[in-house]
Amino acid sequence: MQRNSWLLIIAVAISALIITVSTNETSSSDDNAALNSKIMLQGKWITETNGQAMLDPQTSGLKHWRGKLLSISDASADSSQQKQLHVIDPSSAVLDPTIMQITMSDAVQQGCFADYLTDKPDYEALAVNPTNDSEIIIVTEDATRGIGLSKECMQRFTNSGSTNYPSLLVRLLVKDKNTVEISNVRPLQFAADFNVGNFPNDGIEGLAFGQNNQLYLALEKDQQKQARIFSVQIGQDFWSTDDFAPVADPELLLPKFDSGNHPLNGMDYLAVNGKAGFLIAAARNDSKLWIIDLAKQQPTKVIELGFLAPTNVSDGSCNVWDEMDNASLEGLGIIGDTIWMVNDPWKRNYMKNVICPSNEAKFKAMSPLLFSMPVAKQWLN
Repeated sequence: MQRNSWLLIIAVAISALIITVSTNETSSSDDNAALNSKIMLQGKWITETNGQAMLDPQTSGLKHWRGKLLSISDASADSSQQKQLHVIDPSSAVLDPTIMQITMSDAVQQGCFADYLTDKPDYEALAVNPTNDSEIIIVTEDATRGIGLSKECMQRFTNSGSTNYPSLLVRLLVKDKNTVEISNVRPLQFAADFNVGNFPNDGIEGLAFGQNNQLYLALEKDQQKQARIFSVQIGQDFWSTDDFAPVADPELLLPKFDSGNHPLNGMDYLAVNGKAGFLIAAARNDSKLWIIDLAKQQPTKVIELGFLAPTNVSDGSCNVWDEMDNASLEGLGIIGDTIWMVNDPWKRNYMKNVICPSNEAKFKAMSPLLFSMPVAKQWLN
């Protein structure tokens, strides 16, 4: 038998042993397996309408929006991807050709944060207002590479409780098919006893609206190197001022670690009838999902994930799927009972994923993949 035939048989045998959940089919594993086994997810390359893989977007957020998925790029993305929203068809992982450029209102242009938001803002997450999908909230993280505050503004916003340049909640209003406008901005303020610390590149990387317009914010790490979740109430008058927005600590039952970095880098809210619901969060470095009970009746469940990239090779020279060495999830959105996830290509590690030559150009271009999996009932009990 020829070598290529043997390779194909081996690939099929290995695939049969792996529990997979793809964007098209659900694993037959039971709920206990979903809790105790590593779940392998089959991804789809996110592509332009011409079939070209998306170029280095450094995808930093993912949410359901008008039947599609909405994402945003951070400040390390290719310049062609920055300061705009990306619309993705979840069924095909194909980008909408329309560019939703982010502009600024006159009022914001006159405010303290205009220079930074005009220059190189580091957008790291987004959330869609559940009662008005024309309002989208995004958050900034690292401002060390951008234009700093004026002396007057620095004095006004010096007491952030975290970084020298505060993290900003940015309100976007969808104006038309091609434009979203920054209408309001508020800096976040953390109480001193929250011990958040001054970590410009380890800030808020997850946003999710829960019940009653409660906005949850996932922090990568605090002074004890622990991931944290805070909240802020987006009430009717929230955007009537540009002063600090103090955050609260809902004191959720999160895992604690003795060593290492275990940041949260994507998050969404899962509604459950008759309950407070859950936050589903992605732990980027660990390739795990956290299932966080907002009622605080049970500890956070942790689900281990693995990620498979398609090779699109059928001649037996490569496996149909290659397991990724480093995926680095950074966006998570829920549609119904399906969890959608997108990775943020980690530039110093992404080429470690190359196995089949057919994928080398995609990994070199820092192209992301879209993954999905169903919610398992066992997580919620």
